[in-house]
Amino acid sequence: MAQFFQIHPENPQHRLIQQAAEIVRKGGVIAYPTDSAYAIGCHIGDKNALDRIRALRQLDKNHNFTLMCRDLSELSSYAKVDNQVYRMLKNHTPGQYTFILEATSEVPRRLMHPKRKTIGLRVPDNAIALALLEEMGEPLMSVTLHMPGDEYPMTDPYDIRDGLQHQLDLVIDGGYCGLDVTTVIDLTGEVPELVRQGIGDFSPFEPA
Repeated sequence: MAQFFQIHPENPQHRLIQQAAEIVRKGGVIAYPTDSAYAIGCHIGDKNALDRIRALRQLDKNHNFTLMCRDLSELSSYAKVDNQVYRMLKNHTPGQYTFILEATSEVPRRLMHPKRKTIGLRVPDNAIALALLEEMGEPLMSVTLHMPGDEYPMTDPYDIRDGLQHQLDLVIDGGYCGLDVTTVIDLTGEVPELVRQGIGDFSPFEPA
C-alpha cells in the first residue's frame, strides 16, 4: 500500500523529503511531480525497482529511461558534454527538456540505449523534485507516469494513489502538474535534433 505525502509545491517540508529519499534508497518506487507531468522514479542502481517500473508501464527492455539530475554539474557526471553543448544546457536547465547525450561510465549499462550508449538526462524546474534530488545526492531513474492505453499522463495525485496504490511505495502530492511531456532533444550529433515535441520550445536549438 503506497504512502501518501502532501508536500508544499514551493516550500517542501524537509522532514517529508527526507522520508521520501529513504523510501527510494530502500528500493521503493515513487510517483512525484515535475515541471511537466508526474513521473515514476526509483534508485539509479536498483534493478528490482527498475523491473517493477517496466512492468507497471509495460515497457520493453529497449525503452530509454531518464536520469533526473539536480543540477548541470551532476548531469555532466553522467554524460559526455563538450563546451558547445554545455553552453546550450546552461541556458536551458532547469527546464522542460530531456536531452539525449552520450553516457559516461557512471551510468549503469541497463539504463543506456543498448546500441548507441546514450542516456536521457534532465534537470526539472520543480521545487519538490529538486529538493528530493538534493536529499538523494544522486539522480533518480525516471519515466513519465503515462499508463498503457491512456491518451495522457496521470495528473491528479489522488487518482494516482487510488489506481496504483498496490504498485507504488509512495505518491507525493505536489498539486496538479499538467498533461504535457518534456521536449526531447538529441545532442549527440553535429546539430540538435528534435526527437519529441513537448512543452519545451525547440526553436532556441535550431541551427541559425
